[in-house]
Amino acid sequence: MSAPGTVSKGTAAERRVRPVRPVRLGPRSVAALALVSAVGVAAFGWPLFAPGDAGVTTHAADAPWLFAALLPLLIAVVVATIADTGLDAKSIAMIGVLAAAGAALRPLGAGTAGIEPMFFLMVLSGRVLGPGFGFVLGSVSMFASALLTGGVGPWMPFQMLAMGWVSMGAGLLPGPSRLRGRPELALLAAYGAVASVLYGTVMNLQGWTLMQGMATGISYVPGDPVGENLARFVAYCLATSLGWDLPRAVVTVLLTLALGGTVLKALRRATRRAAFDATAVFEDPTAAREPWPQSEEPQSASASRPEQR
Repeated sequence: MSAPGTVSKGTAAERRVRPVRPVRLGPRSVAALALVSAVGVAAFGWPLFAPGDAGVTTHAADAPWLFAALLPLLIAVVVATIADTGLDAKSIAMIGVLAAAGAALRPLGAGTAGIEPMFFLMVLSGRVLGPGFGFVLGSVSMFASALLTGGVGPWMPFQMLAMGWVSMGAGLLPGPSRLRGRPELALLAAYGAVASVLYGTVMNLQGWTLMQGMATGISYVPGDPVGENLARFVAYCLATSLGWDLPRAVVTVLLTLALGGTVLKALRRATRRAAFDATAVFEDPTAAREPWPQSEEPQSASASRPEQR
């Protein structure tokens, strides 16, 4: 029993900090993420299967439709997570704060030689806060940064999807509650490097289809077999974008190793103090209080004052 006036520290199980995920993945959240990812895969890959005589064989005309479909799908993810009791006003506020931070980081490198410091923040945020939070955060951050930098164009909805996948993948990495310290930073740095290259590769599918009709060994040929077009696509990535993807991967690794520990601690501390998973308990204000113990009942002022003579 603890002495009066002291605070019990609790057992080891009570002191153990468990990971807090503002956007938990319930069945409705999984369904919404699967739907938006399926739409994204179809949006990126359909030109590979388009016939040669199709009227539209590039992404130049489908970008507005994809953006129009993406916004309600993102709202569907948020609504689904609210239905799964994983998202509240505090989580939405944190999405706004981190999205603003990511949008502010993007212009620092302006994409020069692939230097994009926002990638490491998206990876770390997805790691701490889960895959559902990560997907919404990545998409909203890319949308906000496009408005900030004037980068609104047919590529923007594809960038939103790709960045959402980057952050979501970080939330799906193993050991969110066990792995800490250098092993966790090494895992995140390795994932950040791979995700940075894959982001550029996936985004190439958006711009590569615009190169049709150039009669080169790396241009897109509508109606050709998928295998032959994929071979040209690999050659296109090696010849054009690898010089951007590798510096992006190096910057992400360096920032993760240098600042990752501090940022992870700050994000975890913020989620713990916000108590995203805490359940509100309401007490009846009219409930009767326990009676004061008779032995400790305070004496009246007249009884405690010595009798005056």
